[in-house]
Amino acid sequence: MADVRPFAALRPRDDLAAEVVAPPYDVLTFAEAKALAKNAHSFVRVTRPEATMRKGTDPHSDKAYAKAKKNLAKLVKDGVLQQDEQPTYYFYGQVMGDHRQVGVIAAASVAEYDAGTIAKHEHTRPDKEDDRTHHMEVLDAQVGLVFLAYRASERLAELTAKLTAGDPAWRITTDDGVEHALWPAPAEEVDALHDAFAEIPILYIADGHHRSAAASRVHANRGDEASAWFLAGLYPDDALQVLAYNRVVQDLGEYTPEAFLELVDTFFVRLPHADPVPPERGTFTMYFDGDWHLLSPRPGLYDEADPVRRLDVSVLQNHLLQPILGIDDPRTSERIAFVGGIRGPEALKQAVEDGAAVAFHLYPTGLDQLFEVADAGRIMPPKSTWFEPKLREGVAIRTL
Repeated sequence: MADVRPFAALRPRDDLAAEVVAPPYDVLTFAEAKALAKNAHSFVRVTRPEATMRKGTDPHSDKAYAKAKKNLAKLVKDGVLQQDEQPTYYFYGQVMGDHRQVGVIAAASVAEYDAGTIAKHEHTRPDKEDDRTHHMEVLDAQVGLVFLAYRASERLAELTAKLTAGDPAWRITTDDGVEHALWPAPAEEVDALHDAFAEIPILYIADGHHRSAAASRVHANRGDEASAWFLAGLYPDDALQVLAYNRVVQDLGEYTPEAFLELVDTFFVRLPHADPVPPERGTFTMYFDGDWHLLSPRPGLYDEADPVRRLDVSVLQNHLLQPILGIDDPRTSERIAFVGGIRGPEALKQAVEDGAAVAFHLYPTGLDQLFEVADAGRIMPPKSTWFEPKLREGVAIRTL
């Protein structure tokens, strides 16, 4: 059962939240980070400290980590970030268009992560683990949320509805039009929330594999109680919005357009003049030669017994990208690019019109599929899920 603990957050002064909270560090280009860092209160000064340093500074250098620590200390000294006195849970709500999601910011267990009851579905890269580990150790704080999902709980849904019915501590709208709000839970509800989370049998990492791995490494080094927990945002599966993670391929390799289509037709039923967005799981659309084509795999391509091979992203990779276009490893190939579904089919069309050879729009991978893969102890293909809206950084910080 999930042991999810309250904590006393270091968080933005309520009237300054709009100036502090920032996009995730890894979705920003350097130019975007530098523009945001012009605001002296922006949390990007902590997550992307190189944006406040001399051009060309290595973001993974000791100087950059030290600068992040200095910038965090200044936000505290200036009263921009303030320390709560009592541990609690924090409800973090977002509204993007017609979609609304509310989760809980809390401390998740490193021991449960190590034991696998916080389930993984991705491999981690040593260099990114090193970066997040050093960042955490130097700052002596956890500043980025690990995004955890769980199968919806009636008890947690009731508590969420009850405790977010009133006015939040703050409510802001960011430049992308997403509304964000924070409700610290009252002290008298802390035990009820802890008990409700204890009824959840397993948590799943939706995003943040490197941060959770880094937290495990920090605890292995330190061994103290503070580092035995990591900062997490926990969300029920029925509240989350997963968009497609699409593909753009730069060239057709050795094939002419005619030969390429002939090979595609051996694996897929192809209908030209299609709508850009695939209508259901098990279908794709392809923008090629000025037209959208609907692709449906021919019988036998899906391995229904295998939770990984039956994913749409796997079918596309195993029966088109690899055998036809020669993209053996999409993690390392420079011939393929990945486009988040938030950008829509127009971005795929534009990429091809700008010189790419072909683009593929997938149907979103479902959380039910992510859970199945994780339950089987398997690994998802790279770039399988794109969650929106993104959890912002600087909403709550957990000091060590």
